Amino acid sequence: MSKFFLIFLSITLLTNCSFKKVDKHHGVPFLEEKQKLLVVNKTNKNEIRKILGSPSTTSKFNNDVWIYIERKLTQSELKNLGRMKLIKNDVLVLEIDDRGILNNKSFYNKDDMENVKMVEATTEDGFRKKTFIYDFMSSMRQKINDPLGMRAKKRRELNQR
Repeated sequence: MSKFFLIFLSITLLTNCSFKKVDKHHGVPFLEEKQKLLVVNKTNKNEIRKILGSPSTTSKFNNDVWIYIERKLTQSELKNLGRMKLIKNDVLVLEIDDRGILNNKSFYNKDDMENVKMVEATTEDGFRKKTFIYDFMSSMRQKINDPLGMRAKKRRELNQR
C-alpha cells in the first residue's frame, strides 16, 4: 500500500511540474521599437493610435498627455519558488498640442525608473487631541451621556463627605 502511495505521489508531482517559463505581458508589445516610428512635430493623433493603439492613461492639462505602458514579467528560477521577476517595464509619455500634433515624447525603461529618487517625507495627522474640534466633541459626548449633570453632583457630594 505504501509503495502504491509513493508511486502515485511522485507521478502526480512530476506531471504537474512545467519546465516552460510563464510570461505575463501587459500593455503595448514592442513599445520601444514602435515609439521610434513617432516623429515629433509631424505625427498626429490618428497616426499615434494607428501605431500604438489606445493609450493606457490620458491626462488633460495645457496639452493632452498620453501614456503608454509595456510590462513583462516571467517566472523566476526554481530556487525562488516560482516568484515573478520583472523583465521589462517601459513607459512612453506623449504630449500632444491643441492641433493634435505630437509635441514631445519621453521614453523610460526599467533602468531609468531605478534611478528615480523617492521623497522620504511623510505627512502628519491633522487631528490632534487638544484641538478645538476634539474639545467640542468631548463636551458634546459628556452632555449626551449625562444631560442633567447628575454625575458631577454625585461626585461633589461624595468628595465633601
